[in-house]
Amino acid sequence: MENVHLVTLNQPLKGFRNFISSWILTLHDLTIVIDPGPRYSIPILIDALKKQGVKRIDYILLTHIHIDHAGGAGLLLEYYPDAQIICHPKGISHMIDPAKLWQGSRKVLGNIAEVYGKIAPIPEKNICYRDSIEVGETVINVLQTPGHASHHLCYQIGDILFAGEVAGVNYPIEDGLYLRIATPPVFDYDMYLDSLKKAAAADVSHICFAHYGYSRDVKNVFDTAFDQLENWMATVEKHYRTGTEHFEKIVFEELLRNDRGVAHYHTLPEDIQEREKYFSLNSIRGMQEYLIKCNDA
Repeated sequence: MENVHLVTLNQPLKGFRNFISSWILTLHDLTIVIDPGPRYSIPILIDALKKQGVKRIDYILLTHIHIDHAGGAGLLLEYYPDAQIICHPKGISHMIDPAKLWQGSRKVLGNIAEVYGKIAPIPEKNICYRDSIEVGETVINVLQTPGHASHHLCYQIGDILFAGEVAGVNYPIEDGLYLRIATPPVFDYDMYLDSLKKAAAADVSHICFAHYGYSRDVKNVFDTAFDQLENWMATVEKHYRTGTEHFEKIVFEELLRNDRGVAHYHTLPEDIQEREKYFSLNSIRGMQEYLIKCNDA
């Protein structure tokens, strides 16, 4: 990926290293940033852009509007005011006036949101949605993939898929694949599955994750993601139906034993394990709330 540069946006939180990816793509005279990250780490991204000799950003592509991916986009515009931001239609109003998004982020994430920093507003003239973008020889295909969140997009540029969290969270390991599903509340099984199918159908040689890094083994990533969705859903449902005590803890421990995606969990550094456990429990809660909703329907 000669023209693609990963910028690691480490945060001053335990385990929040090698976690958030921002991507700089330079093609011909076109510069694109995918997921600029939260406010806290915009100086890291700006420093990386300067080292790449970037004087102008043409497009900032948001895979979704969660604070860790989009929270700093408005601040980045102060340095690159001509950039056009592409965002899911459901997210545009929240990025123009992020007050409710910021309140929701603080409610869900607590101190994590405070460290990420207050979400910066984006001028209306700088943000829109487009199904595809053509600039000279460059074509950006925009895929609506509302599985991880209702405002989630993937971007195919050439043979690269910038996948956001459509297939979950990757942590680079030397041998094999660590992949953890990302199904926070509000989760919808059919929507998540359809989004996976749409992303998996893209004809690409590389997949770039919002969390974290990239993989050339695209087929293995999606095969694992499909298996993981079915396995986590079945495991959560089994314990939900039987009324297991200490539900989240028991489900998580069983998944560590029976799920191929997180099979390497115990080889991860301890601080990364702690972070992954926190978000795994949130994904389990998303599935549990989905089952409760289905049961009440």
